[in-house]
Amino acid sequence: MGGERNWDYRYTWLRDSALTIHSLLLLGFHEEAEAFVGWLRARASELKEDGSLQTMYTIHGGHDMTEITLDHLDGYRHSRPVRIGNGAYTQLQLDITGEFLDGVYVYMRKRGIYYGGWLYVQRLLNWLEKNWQGGDEGIWEVRGGKRAFVHSRVMCWVAFDRAIRMAQEQGLPAPLDEWRATRDTMYQEIMEKGWNEGKQSFVQYYGSDAVDASALLISLTGFTAETDPRIVHTIERIQRELMHEPHVYRYRVDTAADDGLKGVEGTFSICSFWLVEALTRAGKLEEARQNLEQMLTYANHLGLYSEEVGPVGEAFGNFPQAFTHLALISACHALDQALDGA
Repeated sequence: MGGERNWDYRYTWLRDSALTIHSLLLLGFHEEAEAFVGWLRARASELKEDGSLQTMYTIHGGHDMTEITLDHLDGYRHSRPVRIGNGAYTQLQLDITGEFLDGVYVYMRKRGIYYGGWLYVQRLLNWLEKNWQGGDEGIWEVRGGKRAFVHSRVMCWVAFDRAIRMAQEQGLPAPLDEWRATRDTMYQEIMEKGWNEGKQSFVQYYGSDAVDASALLISLTGFTAETDPRIVHTIERIQRELMHEPHVYRYRVDTAADDGLKGVEGTFSICSFWLVEALTRAGKLEEARQNLEQMLTYANHLGLYSEEVGPVGEAFGNFPQAFTHLALISACHALDQALDGA
């Protein structure tokens, strides 16, 4: 509060797309999932000339979100500057292709993929194949310079993995040998450069020793086995360095990649729910249950969460945040199934 981490969030991020579709289908809201896929299909038909996707859009699908600072206004509890628009729409965030194609894959398993949609998938993969080895601004939309973020690399792997699965499951034409070679190259590189032997953890970006909660998604996406020693050690490292039980910081601002902003922030509720699901999948059910039950006490009277939780448990920031609730749904479903199985 009183800091500059103050953003206009009235938009739709493609990053949320896979979790949105998965959550709607999981809960039986098939008409809503169909409607959202229609929105995504319209965005796919607007691919840039080079075949890439934009990071985010207006809720109506508009492309322009020019960021404007309103210096004459004082924000909530003196948090300034007040902004309209969000400059992140011009950033390169390589992970969004993986999230987008994961969403397409989840939906495809229910409905199949049409010819036109498959052409878009191939265009996306052609672009990604040429660009995945460069740096980007990543899932946290940093403004301190591009890096080889591990999460972005993992989601590039997801993009190729899901495209390969779609082609195989529906018998679609694709350069499968080429795609597999690229996917395998990504896997080897992430395992070699994204793992820090001294930390015994996957780290935020190549060459770093900073821990990032987005590493929890490594097993949730299927990149590693759910009980792989590397992901188990990463979970333990995140608990030691980023956790204030049951809450999880996304990273430590003093050790992670420069995000271009001053000041500190609260814990990120989405990261706390990622931890619940990662613990669940690693077989640590009692620990996962305790964390989830504690997190449920931090919702408001309607069961809703803001993006962050402050130092004395107060709601901070974007409210209610879709991304957080999608992770909540996924974590609850995974733990419920695991407890039933146990």
